[in-house]
Amino acid sequence: MDQVNTSSRVPAQTVVALIADSLRAVGLPPADAGEVATLMVEADLTGADAHGVFRLLQYVKRLRAGGVNPKPNIRVEKTAAATAMVEGDNGMGHLVMARAAETAIELAADAGLGWVGARGSNHAGAAGVYAAMPLPYGMVGIYGVVASANHMPVWGGIESLLGTNPVAIAIPAGEEAPIVLDIATSVVSYGTIKSHRLQGKPLPEGWMVNTKDGSPLTDPARSNEGVLLPIGGYKGSGLALVLGLLAGPLNGAAFGRDVFDFNFNDTDISNTGHFIIALDVKRFTPLEVFKSEMDRHLRDLRRSKTLPGFDSVRLPGQERRSRRADRIENGIPLPRELVAQLETFARELGIKPLSAR
Repeated sequence: MDQVNTSSRVPAQTVVALIADSLRAVGLPPADAGEVATLMVEADLTGADAHGVFRLLQYVKRLRAGGVNPKPNIRVEKTAAATAMVEGDNGMGHLVMARAAETAIELAADAGLGWVGARGSNHAGAAGVYAAMPLPYGMVGIYGVVASANHMPVWGGIESLLGTNPVAIAIPAGEEAPIVLDIATSVVSYGTIKSHRLQGKPLPEGWMVNTKDGSPLTDPARSNEGVLLPIGGYKGSGLALVLGLLAGPLNGAAFGRDVFDFNFNDTDISNTGHFIIALDVKRFTPLEVFKSEMDRHLRDLRRSKTLPGFDSVRLPGQERRSRRADRIENGIPLPRELVAQLETFARELGIKPLSAR
């Protein structure tokens, strides 16, 4: 591959190989390293650019420091016909959540519904990756998590006691792209703030406020002086709260003051909690009938009249499928600043850098 520059796209398998080699270099077994790499790059392929290879350096840093167990004994306990708990043994969150999603699908195939909680986990990347896993089985997927750092106060407060606690919901369709809603409960994810800081891009007003006087905070280098704002005011704050309670205390995982900022702590065990639900569509209506109805309604929505200034109506996940196809065909766009970091990082680890692959 030619030397990567500002406009270069890097083949997806090249990025997967870089990640897998990096994780093997710090102790992950080859199969686990490959699985994590594939799940990380799935985030990049679908457009969650702040949750894929962008996170590699931080993951490796915590693995090296002992904050994450490279060889976990991930255990699944079925607690009822439609429920189970996954004990992650402080392993990579991607491995824990892949096991949780597989378990939820298995439960739903038998019982019609599978609700799986997870504890002893870590940051797992993009929420939509896991919510979408039940889709090929004709199932709805719902995912929630306690974020790996607190960056929001409860509504009316100033202390950062809530995470951006994302939620993702995936609903199958027929010929139309499935609906995949993947949102943080803050206006933007903190990963987006970190991406802006890396690239030296100012933050738009409305993303963060200064905790001292409530004024807009637009300098990403000063993000530690502010808090993220929730979506929809008190409604977003309430959503972050209930998602956090379902993913945290319900599973015996961290929440509130128990959550530390994994951006600045590489050694402590985070005990991240997640949940995932798989719902078998055919237990309610024939799958093909449901898909046909989904297509009909989605087309109605897409073809509806637009407001002045809008070229088209946009549905959650509508661009996900086309973006994924484009990036598989043409490569993943990586910012120049990130590529420079990855080049240096690869040489420090003693593995082949992007530019040599």
